[in-house]
Amino acid sequence: MMNSKTLFSATGLVITGLFLIVSVAMISLIPRLRIDLTEDNLFTLADGTRSIVSNLDKPVELLFFYSEEATADVPQLRSYGNRVQELLREMVIASDGNLSLRVIDPIPFSEEEDEAVEYGVQRVPLSQGGDQVFFGLVALDTTTLPGEDAESVAATNFKTIGLIRPDQEEFLEYEFSKLITQVANPEPPVVGFLSKLPIDGGVNTQTMTPTSPWMIMDSMRQLFEVRRVNPDVQVIDEEINILLLVHPQDLSPQTLYAVDQFVLRGGKAMVFVDPNADSQSQPGQDGVPIALPNQASDVAQLFEAWGVEYDPERVVADRELALMVNVGDATRPVQHYGMLGVQRPGFANDIITNDLQVLNFSSVGALSQAEGATTTFDPLVLSSAESMLMEGEFFKALTDPTILLDEFQASGERYTIAARVSGNVRTAFPDGAPMVEGETEEDLSTAAEESEAPVVLPAHLSESQGTVNLIVVADTDLLRDRLWVQIQNFLGQRLPQAFASNGDFLMNSLDSLAGNAELVTIRSRGRFARPFLAVLDLQRDADDRLREEESELLANLRQTEQQITALNASREGSGPSPEQQAEIDRFYAQQLETRRRLREVQLTLNREIESLGSTLKFINTALVPILLILFVLIMGYVRNRRRNAAQV
Repeated sequence: MMNSKTLFSATGLVITGLFLIVSVAMISLIPRLRIDLTEDNLFTLADGTRSIVSNLDKPVELLFFYSEEATADVPQLRSYGNRVQELLREMVIASDGNLSLRVIDPIPFSEEEDEAVEYGVQRVPLSQGGDQVFFGLVALDTTTLPGEDAESVAATNFKTIGLIRPDQEEFLEYEFSKLITQVANPEPPVVGFLSKLPIDGGVNTQTMTPTSPWMIMDSMRQLFEVRRVNPDVQVIDEEINILLLVHPQDLSPQTLYAVDQFVLRGGKAMVFVDPNADSQSQPGQDGVPIALPNQASDVAQLFEAWGVEYDPERVVADRELALMVNVGDATRPVQHYGMLGVQRPGFANDIITNDLQVLNFSSVGALSQAEGATTTFDPLVLSSAESMLMEGEFFKALTDPTILLDEFQASGERYTIAARVSGNVRTAFPDGAPMVEGETEEDLSTAAEESEAPVVLPAHLSESQGTVNLIVVADTDLLRDRLWVQIQNFLGQRLPQAFASNGDFLMNSLDSLAGNAELVTIRSRGRFARPFLAVLDLQRDADDRLREEESELLANLRQTEQQITALNASREGSGPSPEQQAEIDRFYAQQLETRRRLREVQLTLNREIESLGSTLKFINTALVPILLILFVLIMGYVRNRRRNAAQV
């Protein structure tokens, strides 16, 4: 007979087995749970993503074309493929049934391969002459109306990410959410674009060859329908949802009136003005930029009506936010007080600037609320308190940024670089539509009779129909590629590598104006270069010391050269005199000594940075684990003491 001990053991095994079976079943039926301890919650779906996928008006199917068999021997790509599938499955779980997912392995010469090609997924070779793999995503609308065929509908309403690139992992959630949004809402907002800058491509005046559009235009066209607006427009098309003005120079009263009435009718607008647009500088024969007589832009009449104050002749210089730039053949970069790298402390708590890392600007202006304004003025981006307003003439064709150091004196005031303006406004044209100079109403009447398609102006509005929504930025150079993105060519495509958030700032702003706030909360949740502030402070201190050394060296060199020149003038036709030779020897000795001092300062800087890095490495790798172990030991000791005391 089975004794009680054996029976107890068998019963325990059965209970343990049943517990494991139930646990495995429960784990397989519920979503995977985890705790995300990263600073920006990189592994947690953003609230915007959850809102987008759970509020879809129609079902959307996701097709993930992934060559699993062909990537069997590529562990990095397989790991990335698992990461993509995990993210897609989490989005499906959060969608409450609105999303479905199919993972398709398009093996060569299969129907799945033909399907991937039909949807525009790209073939990418793993190596020269090796296998080609697919790694793309398709979102398609599976909604059908009576009498429609599901396949034909899906074929016409789908969006594709042809290649999910591993180096873009930090943007996966945003790109996937944007793809779903585009399918669910196939009609994108219309952005009317008005600018005299070559932002949408132009002609190189030196080589007379066409230039590519700025990358910012490619970004806009992915999410919006962009239409160019003629600089001489008299009426803004009603189909335009957002009007984008970039560097509006010398606009006619008729065009300003068209913008005024567009805003009063409820149209959204984003205006970029600039006291000194670097993009208008022309390269000279020696490489030195040639400034145009006027590189500033303003819409003073509209700003007055909107309650915005702006001086197109003043530029913000900032010592704390100054970017380091290379000048000429200099061996080390120098601070440029007119080029600013604004980081998180300079951003307002607004959905537009949420999660941005750094915005790079060049020769920016200052905005403020006009006295007696009826609108609300909310700063979005601000300078530091170590800033001042300088005359714009300093920045035209500036080749040596150290010139700004002598003129700089911090005002202690923080200046607004970008702002949101909202509220009720009155027209900037209280007398109605302006007429062309020298033109009379009789001339207009005659022209209208002779014209085949006369311009018909809508009824004049004297005040806004509801609350206006405007975003004003006192810089246009932030849109230039050189300040925020590097462009690489890959398989004939221009691929951006962003090193700043300038592009995200524009897209966030347009999303906000268009009312698509969910995407704003998802953008820029990934990896960006985060400056080491302590190291930057060390570099600034050393830079000041180095500059003092350099100034002393230059002064000594000039004095020595003047003495040698004077000696040579008095001893023409003869070899170097003992005095001359002594001066020359002193010059070389002084030069060597100064260089030695410069090396010592730089060596001290490197030692300080290395010491700081070693300290942080010790804290991360040793101190924290040691503290955790001590905490556990202390807790164990305290628990044992309490247990022993209770037993006594």
